[in-house]
Amino acid sequence: MRIIRSLLLLTGLLIAHFSPAQFRSRAVRWTADGNATLSSAKNAIIRTDVRTGTETELVSAAELTPTGGKAPITVADFAFSRDSSTVLIFTNTARVWRYNTRGDYYVLTRPKPGTSGTLRQVGAKQPSQSMLYAKLSPDGKRVAYVSKSNLFSEEIATGKTTQLTSDGTRQRINGTFDWAYEEEFGCRDGFRWSPDSKQLLYWQVDASKIRDFLMIDNTDSIYSYTIPVEYPKVGESPSPTRLGVVSATGGTTKWLTIPGDAAQHYLVRAEWFPTANPAGNELIVQQLNRKQNESIIYICQPAKNLVTPIFTETDKAWIDIKARWDRDDPTGWEWTNGGKSFLWVSEKDGWRHIYLFSRDGKTQTLLTPGNYDMAELERIDEAGGYVYFTASPDNATQRYLYRVPLNGSGKLERLSPANQAGTHGYDVSPNGQVALHTFTNSTTPPGRSWVRLPDHSPLRSGTSPGRPTQARGKNIRFFTVTTTDNVTLDGWMALPPAFDSTKRYPIVFQVYGEPAAVTTNDVFSAGNNDLFVGDMLKEGYIYAALDNRGTPALKGAAWRKSIYRQIGRMNIRDQAMGARALFARHSFIDTSRVAVWGWSGGGSTTLNLLFQYPDIYQTGIAVAAVANQLTYDNIYQERYMGLPQENREDFVAGSPISHVKGLKGNLLYIHGTGDDNVHYANAEMLVNELVKYNKMFQFMAYPNRSHGIFEGAGTRQHLSTLYTEFLKKNCPAGGR
Repeated sequence: MRIIRSLLLLTGLLIAHFSPAQFRSRAVRWTADGNATLSSAKNAIIRTDVRTGTETELVSAAELTPTGGKAPITVADFAFSRDSSTVLIFTNTARVWRYNTRGDYYVLTRPKPGTSGTLRQVGAKQPSQSMLYAKLSPDGKRVAYVSKSNLFSEEIATGKTTQLTSDGTRQRINGTFDWAYEEEFGCRDGFRWSPDSKQLLYWQVDASKIRDFLMIDNTDSIYSYTIPVEYPKVGESPSPTRLGVVSATGGTTKWLTIPGDAAQHYLVRAEWFPTANPAGNELIVQQLNRKQNESIIYICQPAKNLVTPIFTETDKAWIDIKARWDRDDPTGWEWTNGGKSFLWVSEKDGWRHIYLFSRDGKTQTLLTPGNYDMAELERIDEAGGYVYFTASPDNATQRYLYRVPLNGSGKLERLSPANQAGTHGYDVSPNGQVALHTFTNSTTPPGRSWVRLPDHSPLRSGTSPGRPTQARGKNIRFFTVTTTDNVTLDGWMALPPAFDSTKRYPIVFQVYGEPAAVTTNDVFSAGNNDLFVGDMLKEGYIYAALDNRGTPALKGAAWRKSIYRQIGRMNIRDQAMGARALFARHSFIDTSRVAVWGWSGGGSTTLNLLFQYPDIYQTGIAVAAVANQLTYDNIYQERYMGLPQENREDFVAGSPISHVKGLKGNLLYIHGTGDDNVHYANAEMLVNELVKYNKMFQFMAYPNRSHGIFEGAGTRQHLSTLYTEFLKKNCPAGGR
């Protein structure tokens, strides 16, 4: 359900760090010294000095033009070797599930004095657009990549290629991951170079015993055909996964002997120690059990076949994975002191805190003490002695930059300006002296600037957003409301520009309600409904959102994990009781015109609210909803709900199809038939139940559209028109 979670969190703040030796997803590519950024523009690769803005062309369009070619290759991404003598270039990309991670690669050997550079294609014998996650070895002499579920290593100087694995198939995956690992753990790039460039660590996922879910394509051929997706449904054992080490020049893989049944555990993080000890290269690995409530860190010595646990953590609910606080590299590690220590994030004291662990895990120093959660880890500045992160101790709907000393000796220090209340984002330079700063709040469109740290002063003239022009006429209020269950919820409410408190207006709630996303952050998208054709507020609607218990708000682990085994019940009651409390507070809300809508997990919440609380919600629009919790993937659903073999009744009680007979109002249900995430089967199960109880509803299926329902000419316009007309008809706009 991640693609729609991202839509709910849209703030324009996707910024991050860059590792010169491999590709990353974030916007800023820093030079190692932190004084400049690298980018591709005008068919070239450019170095930009962050202090002066001076641009220097590092790689020209001519250098990016293949021999005999008429035009330079299109640079989708790139990476330099450590000595900058070699550039690896990603081009001709294609989508794999969510992102364009498949394509072709070229390697450019930059010219030395008196010589000309060379550009050649990597893996030239591989099928076009078949290669994934190519990366240079630390010494810059080789490049490794995945193609057709196998791992390859290629010498840059000679082009000699060694196939390191040969057993790869659609369901035996080497060096990358299956659908579930990618979707729920953020795991995509599944191999790592050793620091001495001699070996590769890689994941192997055996999905051969996972049943395929068959999506049906009825439109691209006269005869329909099926599209198989290896998809482990909740209640099904995970794909057995193991970690292996293989020589860069080929040979037998040494499999790490990590304890436990591979079909009942997940290997979510792994990395080489940055420097070898006298015993040789070592690895560090995080293993989660199937219920994801036990995490173990192991140190592995492949040469000696030794695996030693150094830290174990358990939780009554679940343990969050790194993707929660680091979108940049959810499988890697945060080393300090040359690998003698590392940062670790834990909620073991009830708050999400950063700890400094010694290499053997025996010494653990809390760096962020206090009753607050860190949001995202931004940068480790070893030279300066600080770790930078975002948090918001006083208001869970906002974000600010903080730092604390790496040795645990100092206090929390806020760096974001006191006069800019809202949501701040940062990409801090490797030297901790500069950052790309983004800022937004509910009335301020996202803006960005370069700032010095720690004083947050403008880096150079013309780079400060100052006070961005506010959106005129946007009347939005942030509030808290306490329910009859004594639960205090955050919320916002956007009012019509010509609001008259003596009149009564219809209200439309945007909901999500599950542990993957919040809807009440103080960002410019708050109060905006992009699916509505026209200006919803000017039409005379109140637009609102509430965040129930169980959402990933910065309110402590108890808040977030109270929903364990309660999805579809606790969150639904909180939303309904929050709405009632809001109605009691404001007489200008017309309780006879109440609508609710959501996508993905928000679609599920919408259905449950319509079915379980028909006295509150008269109209609902649900998109791509999980109608039956037993249809979703095992990693997500078991993390938050347990195992259906043990508590199936909770899955049934929380599923919208169990409450269909409660529908009294107006329902529009929308789903894409090519949804690999929340399968279209949910729509047909829901329709069957609605028919069974003679419930009238409106239904729209979009052929072959994925979870985001955006593919195909006219799709988004049609979806928006459908949404808007249904809402206007069944929940008429305007004050009365």
